[in-house]
Order: sequence, then structure tokens, then C-alpha cells
Amino acid sequence: MAAAGAFLDSPGASFDDAVLGQGLPPLAEAALRDAGECRDDAPRAMAALMRAQALAPQHPAVLIALYRHHFYGHRLAPARDVARRALYIGAQALGLPEVWRQVPRQPLDGAKDNPRVRFYLFTLKGYAYLSLRMDDAVEARDALALLRHLDPDDCVGGALVEAVRQRALVDGSDDDDSAPAVFGAAAWARLAPA
Repeated sequence: MAAAGAFLDSPGASFDDAVLGQGLPPLAEAALRDAGECRDDAPRAMAALMRAQALAPQHPAVLIALYRHHFYGHRLAPARDVARRALYIGAQALGLPEVWRQVPRQPLDGAKDNPRVRFYLFTLKGYAYLSLRMDDAVEARDALALLRHLDPDDCVGGALVEAVRQRALVDGSDDDDSAPAVFGAAAWARLAPA
């Protein structure tokens, strides 16, 4: 695969801008717009997304649109495949190892406000959630353990997914309305380490 920045056609565009939907080739942008306009017609929306992907295969906006299309269509395996690709692209943009399991277990600076860091963290959270939903317990556990290290202040809400995972281990349930709302580092602190 090409370097993370290779998907951008406009010379002044950055990965951070791309995460926010900028820097798309005009035809790819039009294809994403078409996909949004026909989202209730899954085959037509997918055709438009495939056009966008052919034009800008590594652009974060295209990956996000593909992920959402599959996720909201309850196609979890294809959504997780897109998340894997997004993790790879995000890792390149951050200078991290391209395989998420090899990423050092240390906090990433910028979890609150850096678009590329947030893209990576949200993608890892989505990947973990999909793994959990697909009964891939080891993958979900390991992805959430990494997320706990990368985002110790829980800026992207990964502790909630970990709480669901731990509850399912204890009682087989992913429902718990009795737990008080806890945010930030305190959310991770109330959970057992993975």
C-alpha cells in the first residue's frame, strides 16, 4: 500500500483535513454524495461507495463512509474489514506499527483534539466493538486492552465497550442500567484490567 498521504490529490491537504472529509478528488466526493442520497437503496449506495473507493482507496472519508454503510446495514464482517484497513492507514499517518497488535502500549498524545489520533482511537474502538459483536472474544479483549493504554483518559469512550465485554463474561448480559455514569480515566479505573 502507498503511504498514508498518497490518497490526497490536493497538495496542501493533510491527513487531519482528510479525516474531516477534505482533500477528496471531486469525483470521489460526488460518489460519496450519491451514496448518501441513495442510502435507503443498499445496492445503489454500495455502487457509489465502490466508485469513491476506486478513486480514493485510502482516503479516511471513504473508509468512514464504507464502515458506516456496512455497520448500519448490520454487515459486521465487512465493517470490521474496513476497520482493519482504517487502522492500517491511521497507523501510517501516526508513524505507528502497521499491525495494531504491535503498537506500543503507551498513551497517544492528542486523544482529545488531534484528528489523526482520534481517527485511530475511534477506529480501534469500533474494531473492538465489532469483534465483540462477532463473538471474537480474544480480538475484542486485546483491542480494548490496547485502547486502554493508548487512551487512558477514555476520550473516545472505549471503557464503555470494555464494561459491556466484562459484564458479558460475568453474567452473559450486555445490559446494565444500574451502573453510574463515569467518564474519563475513572471509567477505566472502575474496570478490571483485561
